[in-house]
Amino acid sequence: MDAERDPRNPAGIRVGDIYEDCSFHPVLCTEIDDDGGVVLSGVSLIDGTFPRSCDAQYCAPIRIPVEDVMAIKRDLAGYARRRQAALRAVGRETQ
Repeated sequence: MDAERDPRNPAGIRVGDIYEDCSFHPVLCTEIDDDGGVVLSGVSLIDGTFPRSCDAQYCAPIRIPVEDVMAIKRDLAGYARRRQAALRAVGRETQ
């Protein structure tokens, strides 16, 4: 990825970053496939499952600070509910 923001990866996630995947898991990014689209792959910091992959543009993953990972791990269901409510609120604002 260039230093400039790649529109296919709006969050600018790179290998080594922690991002939220489509299931709201914090994931350590281990690979980026940029053949056409940008697919992020990594390992869940909740249960160790891999590969966990998201389309960087269409799944809208976000970076997660490492300090937040343990709180998310303690209550993944609560975190997922809060994030879903926040995403619904943003969706209503953009309509």
